[in-house]
Amino acid sequence: MHPDLDWGALSRAERDGAYDNTAAVADSAALNAARAARSAAFRAAHPEKLDLAYGPRPRNRADLFPAADPAAPCLVFIHGGYWQRNAHPEFACLIEGPYARGWSAAVLGYTLAPDASLTEIAREIHAALDWLAADGPAHGIAGKLVLSGWSAGGHLTAFALAHPAVAAGLAISGVFELGPLRDTALNEKLMLSDSEIVALSPLRLPVVQKPLAIAYGTAELPPLMSDSRDLHARRAAAGAPGALIPVPGANHFTIVLQLQNPDGVLTRQLLAL
Repeated sequence: MHPDLDWGALSRAERDGAYDNTAAVADSAALNAARAARSAAFRAAHPEKLDLAYGPRPRNRADLFPAADPAAPCLVFIHGGYWQRNAHPEFACLIEGPYARGWSAAVLGYTLAPDASLTEIAREIHAALDWLAADGPAHGIAGKLVLSGWSAGGHLTAFALAHPAVAAGLAISGVFELGPLRDTALNEKLMLSDSEIVALSPLRLPVVQKPLAIAYGTAELPPLMSDSRDLHARRAAAGAPGALIPVPGANHFTIVLQLQNPDGVLTRQLLAL
């Protein structure tokens, strides 16, 4: 938790506000709509391998965008929405930068809370990675998997870094300590248990010795900035590789635009990984 927040002294409304990215960014609705529209256009231009099933549930779907070279690295992107909102087709445009630089990409969907617990969501991401490692070559994706995600997807990226098929990761604007969420409206659908908070908070788990870059916007809410800094510090103390990337002036919704740009700071970070 951010050191300037006395969590125990905050009202429920203040605790909700500490994680309310939508309220914190005045034009968040317009930014989300623009991202969804651009994603729809990108999917329409690359319709060959959309909504492929990796599991039995309706949202166990992935969009694949193979590169010309099957051995190219593959960006595997997990969308955000506090594990309870949004869908993977709305985020396809966020692979444009790496895709333009010769990478393959996969954009993953997952079941949303309350239809799935966070434990079940994490298992679905692992199942998607199992599927991509096994079946990816048949779809023209045979290179190393580099996992990334934004917001809730940033959390799932840090958690799933240990998967044997993952070579490296880029976690963007994630929540890495789940405990405070139990005191907010977000928990009405998540219904986090004590055991889940311990087992699924990256800040409480053993450090994975793989490269993990951690990015956040300097205009984000304090808990998201501090979680990113704390996770990077914990990993650095354990000798784990990966840069901390504060993106100047970026808020929770504009930071991901760096992935649309072939020369964006996050695209360049992926190439370095």
